[in-house]
Amino acid sequence: MSAPTLTPRKAPPRPGRATGLRTNASREALVRALRRNLSAHGFLIGAVLCFSFFSWYPMVREFVLAFQKTEDGRTTWAGWSNLSTVFNDPAFWQAWRNTLLFTGLALLLGFAVPFVVALVLNEFRHAQGYLRLLVYLPVMLPPVASVLLFKYLYDPGYGLLNRILDLLHLPQQQWLQDPDTAMLSVVIAATWMNMGGATLIYLAALQGIPGELYDAAELDGAGLLRKVWYVTIPQTRLILSLMLLMQIIATMQVFTEPFLLTNGAGPEGSTTTVVYLIYQYAFNFNNYGGAAALGLVLLVLLAGFSGAYVRLSRADQDE
Repeated sequence: MSAPTLTPRKAPPRPGRATGLRTNASREALVRALRRNLSAHGFLIGAVLCFSFFSWYPMVREFVLAFQKTEDGRTTWAGWSNLSTVFNDPAFWQAWRNTLLFTGLALLLGFAVPFVVALVLNEFRHAQGYLRLLVYLPVMLPPVASVLLFKYLYDPGYGLLNRILDLLHLPQQQWLQDPDTAMLSVVIAATWMNMGGATLIYLAALQGIPGELYDAAELDGAGLLRKVWYVTIPQTRLILSLMLLMQIIATMQVFTEPFLLTNGAGPEGSTTTVVYLIYQYAFNFNNYGGAAALGLVLLVLLAGFSGAYVRLSRADQDE
């Protein structure tokens, strides 16, 4: 009887080797995650530093400067005297009236005209890219070049607008020299210079509306105006609300157009805005505390308006 043979057993894998492989894989994954996060945080830190240096620090500095006064190179705390000086200045209230007038006129033109232009462009099926470029072209022009163009149009002697009025046997106008027409002339120029961006935003929103909604409205017998009122406006309500808020904030800070067209103040102070008054306090009167106080008032009003507008919009959406 032969002795039984024993089959050799395979040696079990070493536990240390598998653990080491898993450890190396985990370490490599951790290193990759750290590199990825460090890159992301690096870009984020750069953006935060830029915002801190160019946006947040000036706001904090303005708030501090609004309660300080500098005389003979010495800076002292002035309390509420800067704000009192600003509120007692007659030009302060005139600047606010002009700013509100500019905002109202700009909403009638600068808010409505881009939307109407976008509605017209949306109906074109050919050459839409060329038309978009044509509408956006004024935004790409330097503001000084655009202002020089409108100065030529508004010139009372050889301006194109007065030439057209003369051909139509209508009385010529002193566009920028008359207090009654100076602000409207500035609003028209500002609308032409800045309407391109808003038009493209509206056009993108219009192209996102499903065509089935217009087909259903047409089957119900809706005309063009009813389609716009019951389909287009509700579907673009969010964009319209956002653009309205941005329009009000931008027009309340208008400076470039009246400064270049009417030298800031305009005839009888008819185009003096709040931001131009800040410019006068800072660079003409050398009253940096008063300029900061006026800027602080504008900041508080715009922040309060923005907060109230956002709150009302959220409450309306919740309903």
